[in-house]
Amino acid sequence: MLRSRITPFLLLRGNGLVKTQKFDNPKYVGDPINAVKIFNEKEVDELTLLDIDATASGRGPDMALLKDIAAESRMPLCYGGGVKDAETAARIIALGYEKVSVSHAALERPELVREMAARVGRQSVVVTIDVRKEGLFGSYKVYSRNAKQKQKVDPIDFAKRCTDLGAGEIVLNSIERDGMMEGYDLDLARNVREAITTPMTVVGGAGSVDDLRLLTEELGPIGAGVGSLFVFKGKYRAVLISYARP
Repeated sequence: MLRSRITPFLLLRGNGLVKTQKFDNPKYVGDPINAVKIFNEKEVDELTLLDIDATASGRGPDMALLKDIAAESRMPLCYGGGVKDAETAARIIALGYEKVSVSHAALERPELVREMAARVGRQSVVVTIDVRKEGLFGSYKVYSRNAKQKQKVDPIDFAKRCTDLGAGEIVLNSIERDGMMEGYDLDLARNVREAITTPMTVVGGAGSVDDLRLLTEELGPIGAGVGSLFVFKGKYRAVLISYARP
């Protein structure tokens, strides 16, 4: 029987971890190796690491850092950031990662999804779609490059296209809820969930265990991505890595 997954999302910047709000104002939250050690002890379902500067700065993944993280990890890992071709994805998988995520590169050249699936297997290909709700009627728009570049695609149509091309998982990332800890965008999640059969993870907005429970109860087996809830504690947002299941 399928069950929902609770996945910490960690943002890499240089050799450190940060946490953002609405994709801005990054706050340093610690060393990635130390964070992996803590999550090992907490027996998390899986861990996602996203390098938020790689694509924006035009560089590839930091393979040395990724190797060190993989050597320490005892849990399934997903990495995203700066991956532009199937060979780079294969190198990351060879380091011990289970999945590789692409975002801007898939928007720029959707065929990359097919190429990655052929090279590393559909189950290892993740497409992350950064979405912002905007306008008078609250329409959803896709953005890339840390929410700086607006794309002319519909998020549901793009999710369907990526699954047709071979994506094994879709990650929906809510820009305006990122780091705000005010709950997931259930309307967005529901609309995409109804359009695709591929495994899906929702991230952006988790502020309590109740938010995780509501997402999983309403949408069935699904991935619940969590950032701030697992790295901050209290109203002053003191850094304290934790993990919880609903």
